[in-house]
Amino acid sequence: MGSVDLIASCRDSICQIGDEIADAIVYVDAGTLEAFQFIGAFPLLLELGARAVCSLENASPLDAVADWHSTFSHPVRKIVVLTSRLLSDAHRYILRCLGNHGTVSHCMVLTAISEIGHSAYVDSPLGPDAFQEYETLLVQDHEELFKKCEKSNKHKDSISYTGSDFTLDVDKDSEWGSGVHYGSNSESSPTKRNLFDGDLGQLEASRKRLSVTVSHFPMIFSPISSRAFVLPSEGIIADSCLSNEHGDSLGPGLPSISTGKPFDSDEVPPGVTLTAQFLYHLANKMDLKLDIFSLGDTSKIIGKLMMDMSSLYDVGRNKRSAGLLIVDRTLDLLTPCFHGDSFLDRMLSSLPHKERMSSPYSVAKNPQTPSKHSHAAVRRVPLDIKVPFETVFKKEEPKSRTSMVSEGIMSFMSGWNSAEVDTEVTWLPDYSDKAHDDRLGSELGTLSGSLLSNYAGVRYLEALLDRGAKDGLMLIKKWLIEALQHEKLSSASKGRQGASSVSEIHSMVQILSRDQMSLLRNRGVIQLALAAEMTLLEPQSSHWDAFTSAERILSVTSAETTQSLASELRDFINTSTSVDSHKQATTMESSQGLLSFQDVLLLTIIGYILAGENFPTSIAGGPFSWEDERSLKDVVVDSILERPSSVKLRFLHGLDNELEAKARSKDVERNNKDSTEPASNTDDFDDEWGNWDDNDNADDQKEEAYGDMQLKLEVRDRVDQLFKFFHKLSSMRLRNHALGEGLAALSRFETDSYSKKGLLYKLLLALLSRYDIPGLEYHSSAVGRLFKSGLGRFGLGQSKPSFGDQSVLIIFVVGGINTLEVREVMKAISESSRPDVELVLGGTTLLTPDDMFELMLGS
Repeated sequence: MGSVDLIASCRDSICQIGDEIADAIVYVDAGTLEAFQFIGAFPLLLELGARAVCSLENASPLDAVADWHSTFSHPVRKIVVLTSRLLSDAHRYILRCLGNHGTVSHCMVLTAISEIGHSAYVDSPLGPDAFQEYETLLVQDHEELFKKCEKSNKHKDSISYTGSDFTLDVDKDSEWGSGVHYGSNSESSPTKRNLFDGDLGQLEASRKRLSVTVSHFPMIFSPISSRAFVLPSEGIIADSCLSNEHGDSLGPGLPSISTGKPFDSDEVPPGVTLTAQFLYHLANKMDLKLDIFSLGDTSKIIGKLMMDMSSLYDVGRNKRSAGLLIVDRTLDLLTPCFHGDSFLDRMLSSLPHKERMSSPYSVAKNPQTPSKHSHAAVRRVPLDIKVPFETVFKKEEPKSRTSMVSEGIMSFMSGWNSAEVDTEVTWLPDYSDKAHDDRLGSELGTLSGSLLSNYAGVRYLEALLDRGAKDGLMLIKKWLIEALQHEKLSSASKGRQGASSVSEIHSMVQILSRDQMSLLRNRGVIQLALAAEMTLLEPQSSHWDAFTSAERILSVTSAETTQSLASELRDFINTSTSVDSHKQATTMESSQGLLSFQDVLLLTIIGYILAGENFPTSIAGGPFSWEDERSLKDVVVDSILERPSSVKLRFLHGLDNELEAKARSKDVERNNKDSTEPASNTDDFDDEWGNWDDNDNADDQKEEAYGDMQLKLEVRDRVDQLFKFFHKLSSMRLRNHALGEGLAALSRFETDSYSKKGLLYKLLLALLSRYDIPGLEYHSSAVGRLFKSGLGRFGLGQSKPSFGDQSVLIIFVVGGINTLEVREVMKAISESSRPDVELVLGGTTLLTPDDMFELMLGS
């Protein structure tokens, strides 16, 4: 059998539905869009015969004319919808698509969630036979809306009905003729010619019943390389909560702290159930027979759910053996919180990301489900990062007209802006002035997208995953030089070796971008170079370096005493307060690279976890003395009250109005102080004589002081709750004794005392060396249970397998992974005695330090 390749497997799955895609308009939702961008699926869909690939959430009648210049000689007859959400989530968008295309007679819906997943999801209204139920529901709703549209259009002069025949009476100005539009975008339909003549309207005239097919398509995930993947950020699996609200929960986006206590079957969070479904169907799709191991309470539940889904038929088929290890993210929170030496981690943290859909999915609630069992969704940050392409056209000719490439892009975007579409375009905008240059800078940013892992046969992300910051920049420089050589262009740094600078990278990008065809041919390398340039510019570079230095100080100090660690944390908080105050008082930008108050709270989380590992104490008390922790609380309270407008945190929810009022009063006080300072030198005793007996100001000051004291007490209570959360972080290893001993024993695999390795690196080295890990649980397969219950009594029992014995290993982290861990596990494989092992690393999402802060303390 061939080696495991996630990108190839995803593309093969798309090819298997090629017959359905041919001659259809393909609609993808936001989650599927993100996943398909990572595998370069859009050219493949067009090669398979798709008329167009369109956004499901932004469906428009314009989608019907996307193939005007194609070879199709008949109107669209079918649409294919790929969704990473529940069918009930995508229902209103699918109806809108059907309403926009009246000639459609067949609709195929491919969902990433299986029928069992739909029925197991608490808020889903569909039952065990979810697909057939939805097929009937969609046909009924489509016909009902069609009839309503039919009745509402009876009195319109342009539309006439005769019996069951539907004809469209077009005038000379508008020959749309694409059927009845009951979608919300129908009023924005552009004018077009009837390209299909007599063929158009045949389907509507026959009034043929719509046929709907719903199938399961599990291969919707985001492979960042051939051996690493995450789930789509806007898919239902990543959005579903992984822990319920209770004392051991750190937030809905992370698994609960492992305590060893069994889960109640009614308390299993929906994200846990959907993750088990996904892993099970992924293994089936890739023809893998799994030996399942788990580490952590949430992972144990997923392993049990997967075993309940398995059958003798699944195990008995001719499949390749593989080991699956499921790990809770809460067993190692330090690694994703650290700012490690990973080029992609630094890039993902520095670049802006695409915003989520403005109108989030609203799940159709099951009326029979009590509201107390509903779960809040987790809003993951999309992996679709924005790369500033406008820098290619900036600062090249400051006094001349913008380059022809940028003008062409702006003309294209203006032509496809639905608000600006007209019957006859008689104008061409002039983009030479400053106003249009500003518009160009904002509009070009919307043309950016995900960094493709499989672009033009070169897997850029896969090559960058194993690189640090300096090595990654050198690799991008190498690609740029190769592109310049291929285009036969010269560069001043063409033959220069050694470290690369930002200016050097920028000059090579400018040379490659001067010609339109060169820009298009090398857009993948140019996109990566622009992303690297933005990552290494100020203030992003100095901010990352400041974080790295602070984390190194905490790591060294945590090995000494708790007093020194608490002192370092106090100094960081005080420094952030003075920096933020300086930013408010002046407009200087020299301090932007320093750490803010939110950054210091993340450092405090790191400090408490390090203290818990080095100075284990009782579960109730924290690792620091009462005096040290009291002083830390005081500086946190003072920091919040010092600049209340900049603090938007979960533990302060409900105090937003009070903090905003406090911020306004501080601004007024600062402005009054600035305006009265010049006049303070002139002292007029007579002018002040009449104000001596006026007590109104004194009463106002007393009331204001009372309000400030009330706010301070409220903030102090919230800060007390915050430090209780810190106590949970520091006592995680004490909640489960056996698991804590196993994690502590892995410290023997720390090869370098100066660079702290993550849990996955040490765990993989230990398992490949066949060490026993306390707390690691094996979930026996169906065959194993058969041997244990039946043939085992005859002495033919099956021995417990070892995870490291398999030739294919899959590690899935419930809660997410970061790019540094991908780099570390690949290094662990190369350092082990089995470099031939095929390792696949997956996780719920791709985490950055900012994501970890948002998951635990975010707004």
